[in-house]
Parts: sequence; structure tokens; C-alpha cells
Amino acid sequence: MATAPQPQLPLFYKDLLPLNSRDHGDWKVSPFADASFLANTHAIPLTVDEFVDAQRHFPIVFTAGDNPLPIALMGLNDGVNCYIGEDGKLEAGVYVPAYVRRYPFMLAKLNRDSDDMSLCFDPQAGVVGASEEGQALFQPGEGDEPRKPTEYTDGVLEFCRRFEQSGQRTRAFLEELKKLDVLMEGRIDITRNDMPDKPFVYTGFQMVNEEKLRELDKDVLDGLNKNGMLMLMHAHLFSMNLMRMLFERQSAQGKVPMPEGGTPAVPAGGTM
Repeated sequence: MATAPQPQLPLFYKDLLPLNSRDHGDWKVSPFADASFLANTHAIPLTVDEFVDAQRHFPIVFTAGDNPLPIALMGLNDGVNCYIGEDGKLEAGVYVPAYVRRYPFMLAKLNRDSDDMSLCFDPQAGVVGASEEGQALFQPGEGDEPRKPTEYTDGVLEFCRRFEQSGQRTRAFLEELKKLDVLMEGRIDITRNDMPDKPFVYTGFQMVNEEKLRELDKDVLDGLNKNGMLMLMHAHLFSMNLMRMLFERQSAQGKVPMPEGGTPAVPAGGTM
């Protein structure tokens, strides 16, 4: 079975195989027993189509660098996810980013010279294989006719297509933010009542500069309002109010590194 080109695999993915009826005609997919695959991940990629839903549950920030990406914070330090219980299950009622729901499938290019994308999966996820139970990926074949995808597989393919389309809208939004020059380096200082002289400082991310946003030309603001981008910026800014909540949740779980000698606790590598 040919492996798709993978110079650098995305978060969670350890391998990629193109799904096809010849090699996987009788394979099935089972649901994950738990969410342990994201238990040590504190930042999940997010699309702009999810901002309104996600901002009710997580802070939404942008990665550092010249090519920022929106991420939902499920923890404030590397390796910490405050929403995964000791049983490995995701807390009930919490919004699940589409990036997580897509796994272990994704669309990928098999030929670098072509823009065509094929449905692939991570065989190391442990939920796709030749098992007796689970959702069938292909319908039973008749004679020499190739097996056709099941309704389930068609649904997975459509979900992955919509995810790619959301990714395109996300890139357009980020290009607009860069053009408007409204992103700034973020910094969050949190002081606990029992440690007033030892603040916890989180940096290494970007956020919208409210002052620059307010100073934009009225016509520009009207355009951003009409195309929905202003609402996305506000959703991001509203979500920043959850930083304190997330800190308190992580602190209650005993997962906040203590500052030593008054030195702020900054995420490993100085990034979120």
C-alpha cells in the first residue's frame, strides 16, 4: 500500500495511507474509546467557521510568526489539556474542534504536481482496520466490479472537503489581518491572591490589537462588518476573557508550573 507524501505530518498524524477499495475493501472504522490522543495537546488548530462556537469554551489566539494560525487553547502550558479527564475522556459538553473530529482522516495530495486531493487516514490511530465490528468503509462488491464507498465514507469525505473549504476562508481572514496590521504580540499576566509578588506570565502568541482596530477607517470597518470578519475579531477578543478561567482550571488540577524566586512561569520555549 503506497504511503502519501508526508515531509511533515500534521498534529496527531503519525502516518498517512490513501483509502482505496482494493486494499481496504473489507476494512471498518470504530469510534475512539477515549480522547487520549489529544491529552497532551494544549493548542488545537481552529477554523474561522468555528470562532463563534469555540469562543464560549476556549481562548482563541493566533500563533507567533509571520504566518499565524488560529488555535483554541485547552491548556496554558505545553503538554497540558485541562479538558481530558483521568479516564482519557473529553469533558462532556465541551466544543470539539473540527480538526479533532476529522482525525484519523484527512484530504492530502498524493502527487505534488497535481492539486487533486485524496481521502487518507492514519493507520496508527488504531481505529481503522480489518475488524469484524465498526462502520464499513466500502460496500460489498459484485463480481469484478470495484467496491463503492459506503454512506459513512461519503460523509467522511464531505466533512473533510468542508474542512478544507473552511481552511481557505481561514487563510483569507488571516491575510486580511496581516494587511490591516492589527495583530500584536500577546501577553497575559495572571496573579494569584496567595502569590501577589510572583505573577504567571504567558507569551508567545498573537492577538488583535483593540486600539488599532478602533482606529481603522470607517469605510474599512464597514467592509469588515459586512463580510463578517469584524464579528470574527470580536469573537476572538471576547474569548480572551477565558484566559483567567483556563488558568484557574489548570491550577485546580495542579498542572501550573510554579514560578521560582519570582520568575514568571512561561510556557516551554516561550510559546503557547
